[in-house]
Amino acid sequence: MKEFRLDRLEAERLAHNGAYLRFLRERNLSVGLYALDAGAQDTQRPQRQDVLNFVVSGRASMTVGEETTMVARGSVVYVPAGTPARFHHITEDLRVMVVFSPPEG
Repeated sequence: MKEFRLDRLEAERLAHNGAYLRFLRERNLSVGLYALDAGAQDTQRPQRQDVLNFVVSGRASMTVGEETTMVARGSVVYVPAGTPARFHHITEDLRVMVVFSPPEG
């Protein structure tokens, strides 16, 4: 079993001064914590993998392809491989659990 706590993951991400911390990589998936502060700009590009975004905290808009939705704590957004997606109009610090399948990198 592998067990993770969001508070520890956030501390580790901060210690590495990055917006993204991959904390699990297995044969069929990888998982990371993505952080964007209020007012920040999301610069991600289309991914080669299918992506599931689970919003842990915060508020923002998210555009996937040509569709836009509001996201907040508890939102889950699926992004098919190769589809442009980004968070924008981030009004509260955003923390997102990101699941890639197959695993990234």
